[in-house]
Amino acid sequence: MRVAVVDIGTNSTRLLIAEVHERRVTAELERESRVTRLGQGVDETGALADEAMERVFAVLTDYREKIDAGGVDATTAVLTSAVRDASNGADFTATVRERFGLDAQTIPGEEEAALTFLGATSERGASAEGPGGGERPGGGGGAAEEVVVDIGGGSTEVVVGRGNEVTFFVSMQVGVVRQTERHLDSDPPTPDELTALATEVESIIGREVPGEVRERVKHAIAVAGTATSSAAIDLALDPYDPEAVHGHALGLPRLDELLARLAQMPNEERRDVVGLHPDRAPTIVAGLAVLIEVLRAFGLEEVEVSEHDILRGAALRRVGAQ
Repeated sequence: MRVAVVDIGTNSTRLLIAEVHERRVTAELERESRVTRLGQGVDETGALADEAMERVFAVLTDYREKIDAGGVDATTAVLTSAVRDASNGADFTATVRERFGLDAQTIPGEEEAALTFLGATSERGASAEGPGGGERPGGGGGAAEEVVVDIGGGSTEVVVGRGNEVTFFVSMQVGVVRQTERHLDSDPPTPDELTALATEVESIIGREVPGEVRERVKHAIAVAGTATSSAAIDLALDPYDPEAVHGHALGLPRLDELLARLAQMPNEERRDVVGLHPDRAPTIVAGLAVLIEVLRAFGLEEVEVSEHDILRGAALRRVGAQ
């Protein structure tokens, strides 16, 4: 079955057209991501800005053309943190549904977390093999618990599980747009601003994720733009290569180096960094800071980057594969 999934997030609007057969994604026919910053100002005003909604509508017009040309059997659109938080979020979702003919739903944080975990782990299988074919920590059968981290624009989903079983999840009010707007007023950000951001994120994680849960986790997988951009920068990819990014490991010391390097640059200079899409330059510093704080909270020294995320999870759910 061919399915199209649109993910309308706080920072980006993404499209996946995929073939799904026998409970797995067998081919990705189209995959695209554009930074639309739907969550612009939501943390302060409580509403989606008109110009932000128009940016999304412009991208959806293009995506609808690709969906129509792609011969899909089913569509779905998932809307997440910014729309959940906004006073006009329900009206925006209705417009997406009616104007673009998409099965659009604003999903709660719990479902966002579950779909993200499903997407990130669906290809790992009972053999406990990672993307590169190596055995996962904990050996066969998925004995060790792992955490999937999805850092979005307005929220961060932390999902802990073993094999296909989710044992803990939380959707935290932490995101690259939200934390940038709250803390990073200077360009480049000051050390005090970076410290305030990290302190707030550390406090939220400590409050939202129990210590006993963090102690059980032996492996981390990170999905979405912060993680994939960090891998692309580390690999100096130009152009972007999803196959090189998928499964790439980033150690905590290397993440610290990337944060220090990018945080000392003004935004315009950051836009020219090899491996970083220019549209992600304003938020990558906050994203790296959040990822680092998550790893430190879990006592982990490394994270595996995955291209498989909520798009893949939503595709599987849409066709009833999971």
